[in-house]
Amino acid sequence: MTNSIPGLPLAGANTAGALKAYQNIDGGGAAATDTTGFSNMLNRALQGAIDTGTQADAQATQAIAGHADLTQVVTAVSRAELALQTTVAVRDRVLSAYQDIIKMPI
Repeated sequence: MTNSIPGLPLAGANTAGALKAYQNIDGGGAAATDTTGFSNMLNRALQGAIDTGTQADAQATQAIAGHADLTQVVTAVSRAELALQTTVAVRDRVLSAYQDIIKMPI
């Protein structure tokens, strides 16, 4: 059984791998234990996006089984899409800032 509707991949499948990759990069250092740090904020934001995608997946699965209201499914999928778009926009801005810092003369 796949984690998608034919022709329409569901939102949570790829974002879960992104969070695991991020956690591996972090390495569990001091920033990982800081409750107010930037790393923790990013981790919470990614987890929120993953949770939203997971909820959309669950709603879509219930709709396929005939147990969900179409309005709830559309709302959940729209929220997941917005969370994914926001995550991608933040990623792009972080990468742009990183590239600007790398280009700065020492």
